[in-house]
Amino acid sequence: MDLTTLAAHLGLDLAAVSLLTFGVFCPRHRRRELVPAYLALNVALFAVVAALSEASGGGGLALGFGLFGVLSIVRLRSDAVRHQEVAYYFITLVLGLLCGLPGLSLPMAAGLAAVLLLVMYVGDHPRLYRRDRRALVTLDAVYREEDALRAELARRLGEPLGWTVQEVDYVRDLMVLEVRFRQPEPTECDGEFTGVTPSTRSAPSAPSTPPYAKEAV
Repeated sequence: MDLTTLAAHLGLDLAAVSLLTFGVFCPRHRRRELVPAYLALNVALFAVVAALSEASGGGGLALGFGLFGVLSIVRLRSDAVRHQEVAYYFITLVLGLLCGLPGLSLPMAAGLAAVLLLVMYVGDHPRLYRRDRRALVTLDAVYREEDALRAELARRLGEPLGWTVQEVDYVRDLMVLEVRFRQPEPTECDGEFTGVTPSTRSAPSAPSTPPYAKEAV
């Protein structure tokens, strides 16, 4: 890969990962600490792929073993990173790999990168399942009947879509569950109470002279 082709592929990679990070991820998730991780992972993988392809003379076997060794270093902890963020990690990896492959033409790499960006834009759109939520709930009772538990979760959260029991404590009489639920649609009655925020309510003006005060002589 000559310098001109390398620069064109690098520009495509930087444009794609910047659009993914600053155009899709940041406006939706506001996780500033993950931005350097996505950018560094993408550019580092692009550099490794370009260097391995140049050092091995375009040999596919050497490039494959080199990439296997590089990707085996990456570790993602599922308890610290959410599933949406894992998906963005994977897309940044694939973008760096696609744009850094020497045998892939620039139009083909640009088309595949556009498909990946479109899939992430649609798949992580806020309007898709916008009322579905997940929460960790602690109940001050142990429910043995599924119907009673469903009714209690519906009363507290909304329509329960499913749950996972994480802890049952018979000594303290409590349950800890991870609940997936759907928030109810806002009603007009709710709007009557939530339409005015405390900061916009006007307090009654105090009288200039208290009713019990006597005028000074």
